[in-house]
Amino acid sequence: MHELAYDDIASAKTRVTGYVRPVTVAPVEPGPGEKHQVWLALEYMQHTGSFKARGARNFIQAHRDAGTFPDAGVTIASGGNAGLACAWAAQQQGVPATVFLPAGAPPVKVARLRRLGADVRLVGAEYAEALAACEDFTAATGALASHAYDHPLIAAGAGTLLDEIRAHVPGLDTVVVAVGGGGLFAGVATAAERHGIRTVAAEPAGCRALNAGLEAGRPVDVGVDSVAADSLGARRASSMALAVAQREHARSVLAADEEIVEARRELWDQRRVAVEHGAATALAALTSRDGYRPDDGERVCVVLCGANTDPSDLV
Repeated sequence: MHELAYDDIASAKTRVTGYVRPVTVAPVEPGPGEKHQVWLALEYMQHTGSFKARGARNFIQAHRDAGTFPDAGVTIASGGNAGLACAWAAQQQGVPATVFLPAGAPPVKVARLRRLGADVRLVGAEYAEALAACEDFTAATGALASHAYDHPLIAAGAGTLLDEIRAHVPGLDTVVVAVGGGGLFAGVATAAERHGIRTVAAEPAGCRALNAGLEAGRPVDVGVDSVAADSLGARRASSMALAVAQREHARSVLAADEEIVEARRELWDQRRVAVEHGAATALAALTSRDGYRPDDGERVCVVLCGANTDPSDLV
């Protein structure tokens, strides 16, 4: 296993700067009696609608620089967002992308993938089945296999987000990120630890791969049953993410589906922000019954990581 280091994130910054959109950060007005400060990192405004563009750009550029890009192009299995980012980064480089998704992937994501020129393959009911098909395709064609989260280049690219947030929020104490397989968490938490910042890993109670891995002391398979499963529905968190989660500056919290739905609706009602349930999971970590409770004076940033969603159920 590659142990992610801050140097990996610094290298990623040189590959993604000028190609990804710098994050916008917005303050949240404190509620009655609240004595901590909260900001929202609007990373859903990133290319392809999620943070995944950072890792995809880093992954493809690193292989371009190394001269290791095959004629067959790049392939990836994804719940949707990583596939979109991979297709976007491949299009920027003029290389073919073949994307494997579960058959139940949101139509909005499938349509966008095809507009980006990707060859879309819908396979199975879950991400794990799409991944198996992708692995078979890689073996048969020699395509470069990317990954939705379990690759150091992908995680390091995602980690470039943290220093951008710090530039907006001096004295940041805590950053909250949603977790599926753990790529965003691994990258952000690695960068955050470098600066003495806590990272809160937020997961749906029905998709708790990282939380279960922490309990077991090793990566384990979990069931996938959540309203946020289309983006956070990994059966197993990466070893890389688990290693970071076991460190002192990390916390793991869970939110129930109804709490995630409420957080998503609150973002729409109060701010006219329409995000995925997966992104709303990070906000739910602060509002859920068993969530994270900031101390007085604590400076917290919640990452809203993706908005590839159908907003029709918000009105």
